[in-house]
Amino acid sequence: MARFKTRKTFNIKNKVYIGLFILSFLCTFLLISKDELNKENLLSSMLSEITNEDNYFIKKLEHTLSSPKSILYASLNKASGVNVQSVFAPGYVDDFNYDEAKSDYIEDPMPEISIEEPLVYIYNTHQLEEYEGGESISSVKPNVMVASYIFREKLKDKGINALVETNNVKKYLNDHDLKYNMSYHATEYFARTAQNAHPSIMYMFDIHRDSVNKSITYFEIDGKAYAKMMLLVGYEHTKRENNTGFAEKLNEILERDYPGLSRGVKYYLDEPVNGVYNSNLNGKGILIEVGGVDSKIEEVNNSMEALADAFSKYLKED
Repeated sequence: MARFKTRKTFNIKNKVYIGLFILSFLCTFLLISKDELNKENLLSSMLSEITNEDNYFIKKLEHTLSSPKSILYASLNKASGVNVQSVFAPGYVDDFNYDEAKSDYIEDPMPEISIEEPLVYIYNTHQLEEYEGGESISSVKPNVMVASYIFREKLKDKGINALVETNNVKKYLNDHDLKYNMSYHATEYFARTAQNAHPSIMYMFDIHRDSVNKSITYFEIDGKAYAKMMLLVGYEHTKRENNTGFAEKLNEILERDYPGLSRGVKYYLDEPVNGVYNSNLNGKGILIEVGGVDSKIEEVNNSMEALADAFSKYLKED
């Protein structure tokens, strides 16, 4: 009987401590929202307990702080160096379902043993977004991973070293018991790992396929078929200026040299959509929707060639 009472007292104490912790956390957020001047000091003390790195991440934040959610999201991911995806799952809208995809993970057809100082990092948050079949690929259902491999080779032809992310997103999510809406967190983890391994990476392209039909994505220039592209920038983070300038300049070159190929630049901010889209990574990064559900891989190939050409001109003009 004495043991039972001791255990019960212990459980009550635990509940009290947890309650006090939650209350103090909520009070901190209230103070942050009410007093703009206290944001940096309060967040600094919070993160120093988490990172124990002399507030390294506060120094990296720009002077204009965004919402507490955005700051904590970026800081926790940087601080951990590991998978902390479960913390911010409710803030992301990502309904892509890997189990419903018709295509499969596609191995790199031309794997590089080593890539010296890659400037560009190419990845696919939704690796199994598929395209229509075509003459160039008969054994597999082409998807956006094929677009990434093509883009790398087109950049290589321009003398630009690029690295394609080959970690399997679906497998990663399954191995870590994560839902589909954690895909962006998974690829952010991959991207940060790649950046740590290759400090030369300065540009990042997350290649997707839009869900719209042929009437919106099909395009011809001098009888040559292309899959239209749209550039997307997540706006809910402190590094957005890096990416908006990059996206707008790249779009300007596309419009100049391939008029009509780009569907423009689209910005996403806050709810009900994900306002980050991994644009909070170091360097300059954008998401590109290449083609749609009816696009053929030949059209995507031509678009990747145009994108590589535009990017090489961007590097010369920047």
